Amino acid sequence: MSSPSSVLAILCLLCFLNGQGMIAKVAANSQVHIVYLGERQHDNPKLLTDTHHDLLATIVGSKELASELMVYSYRHGFSGFAAKLTESQAQKLSELPGVVRVIPNSLHKLQTTRSWDFLGLSSQSPSNILHKSSMGDGVIIGVLDTGIWPESESFNEKGLGPVPSHWKGVCESGDRFNATIHCNRKIIGARWFIDGLVAEYGKPLNWSTEFLSSRDAHGHGTHTSSTAAGSFVTNVSYKGLGHGTIKGGAPNARLAIYKVCWNVLGGQCSSADILKAFDEAIHDGVDVLSLSIGSSIPLFSEVDERDGIATGSFHAVARGITVVCAAANDGPSAETVQNTAPWIITVAASTMDRSFPTSITLGSNKTFLGLAMFTGPEIGFASLIYPESEGLDPNAAGVCQFLSLNKTMVAGKVVLCFTTVSLRTDITSASAAVKEAGGVGLIVAKNPSDALYPCNEDFPCIEVDYEIGTRILFYIRSTRSPLVKLRPPKTFIGKPLSAKVAYFSSRGPNSITPAILKPDIAAPGVNILAATSPLDALGEGGYVMHSGTSMSTPHVAGIVALLKAMHPNWSPAAIKSALVTTAWRNGPSGLPIFAEGSPQKLANPFDFGGGIMNPNGAADPGLVYDIGKAGYMQYLCARGYNNSAISRLVGQNTKCPIKKPSILDMNLPSITIPSLKNPITIKRSVTNVGAPESIYRATIEPPFGTIVSLNPNALVFNSTVRKLDFTITISAIHRMNTGYYFGSLSWADGVHVVRIPLSVRTEFLQPYDANDD
Repeated sequence: MSSPSSVLAILCLLCFLNGQGMIAKVAANSQVHIVYLGERQHDNPKLLTDTHHDLLATIVGSKELASELMVYSYRHGFSGFAAKLTESQAQKLSELPGVVRVIPNSLHKLQTTRSWDFLGLSSQSPSNILHKSSMGDGVIIGVLDTGIWPESESFNEKGLGPVPSHWKGVCESGDRFNATIHCNRKIIGARWFIDGLVAEYGKPLNWSTEFLSSRDAHGHGTHTSSTAAGSFVTNVSYKGLGHGTIKGGAPNARLAIYKVCWNVLGGQCSSADILKAFDEAIHDGVDVLSLSIGSSIPLFSEVDERDGIATGSFHAVARGITVVCAAANDGPSAETVQNTAPWIITVAASTMDRSFPTSITLGSNKTFLGLAMFTGPEIGFASLIYPESEGLDPNAAGVCQFLSLNKTMVAGKVVLCFTTVSLRTDITSASAAVKEAGGVGLIVAKNPSDALYPCNEDFPCIEVDYEIGTRILFYIRSTRSPLVKLRPPKTFIGKPLSAKVAYFSSRGPNSITPAILKPDIAAPGVNILAATSPLDALGEGGYVMHSGTSMSTPHVAGIVALLKAMHPNWSPAAIKSALVTTAWRNGPSGLPIFAEGSPQKLANPFDFGGGIMNPNGAADPGLVYDIGKAGYMQYLCARGYNNSAISRLVGQNTKCPIKKPSILDMNLPSITIPSLKNPITIKRSVTNVGAPESIYRATIEPPFGTIVSLNPNALVFNSTVRKLDFTITISAIHRMNTGYYFGSLSWADGVHVVRIPLSVRTEFLQPYDANDD
């Protein structure tokens, strides 16, 4: 029999439900709203959250219901919360003191890890380059990589017309790849090249993880191909994150697959095979080539056939094929950028306006945000440890890559560790050690980086920076029974997230030719959602998130395909110029672009070239800095290569002028002076690709410690004058050795701003030469 108090409780509950409506009814009529309260009034997250619950409770009737309706509590960058509210509740909240505004939640339609929306290419906007170019229809992108998984829905041919008439390639059958079945109007060609690798190393003994065909056993090539030209696929996510519709940069472009990298010997790509792929691709009629491939430091020269990319790309560019290559993943150290030939578009990797935050709540009620990729479930309050005693090596204790854990000490607990290496292998090995010891989660303190990788078997491993890691460690050391709660990550997009150059992205200056700026451009390359091979250990349902300049490269290749469709007569140099001169230096949101590293700093041209790619701007650049084959030959002469070496590269007898030309006069959309002592005058020319009648006037941001002047200061174009020359004179104010300083030169006509980066280092005391007396 019920007690009087319980009966009273039931009656009270019935009265409340009758007055407020059933909870289920409220939920059915509710919508998520954001209640914005402005700047935080204090720094106590727990107190802010309590305040938010109290405020919501005044409208919905109880703290219990407020807790159920609360979606998020914003308590770090600003104050506010998101909650499920009816229209009348939202109206009442908006009228309360201290509430700035209440707005309905809007649904963002995500596409290839949001990167295309981030770059201004929403498929819903009819005015952007995506639609003006018919999504790249008729353009052929050749991908030199690990092959393709043709059954992926990302390569469906729905809505595509006939194969472009200029295609002369073939689709080759092989191991589990049937040309008749697996090639279609999307994958119009597929070849594979391994003879160079076999000739170098012999035939590998174990082919259990490979296919002697264009089929992709690794997943890398499938990922890059779908990023460049994947078809629309709805309802895709990775571990529940980044949900939405994905596509490639040029969804109607066609793919020609050239498998040159193999999932054996640690993943190898022979230069001989690469050169053969270039050779075939040029013949086949591709318009764009995408290579997420690099070598290693030190680099080979441009005329060294061991660098099959530089050599092959020269021939491709000479025939009007734009070649896009990865800058490599050896950052943030200087002089690590690869694929440095000036005829290549070299791509750095940036983040975008999306992250996957997860909350870490300590037993002290302090909550920190980390980044992670795991599906859950939530880990309730579990014991938290930092392995610094228990007889462990004091030099290895707490270091992620050296974890050796006692099962009795770790079972059922979350482990905190620190690492300075930040390699994925070290994080995954640490998570494996924790899991093997019976732990339930891992918190890794490391250099800040947005690039994430899931740990094996969906184990909860959360990344934080050293500051948060240190604060968690202080908490562990300050209490006898430290506890922690770990929540699965959420997808967060838009402001206030700003783009950064990724920690791993290789940096300039160019170690082969310091006077040639590299990288040229940056594009999203962090946590990119795209198709993969089912054999990819990290894949889920045929899709995966990967990070690297390998991922940023096909972003640019896809946009190049759109530019080719709009401007079929533009040269590769003109396309490169359009990308560089219109790039964002402050990001699409207008926020400054930082470069991840130690310490984080504002990005400069050695981090991102001209900036982050701006596709819609590149479609209408106004002016371009163009270069033909003769210009590249002049560059080789300036580099000091002998006539026979240059003749071998260009395929014709070449004789350099007696007076060696200056590399600085190469008509690039950038100026880099590695050693400024005396005033230098540099030549450039620009071609008008905008309105015939136009006047461009110059704006100069001189690098610190320099004076920059132009002749002339204005360029006047008309129907008969499409190309004009000008000179730039740069002199040093400070007579001392310095590092590089950066500035820019811009031409503007009121509609276009054509900006090139300036990079200058003054050097009055030359490096010591042991051969000098």
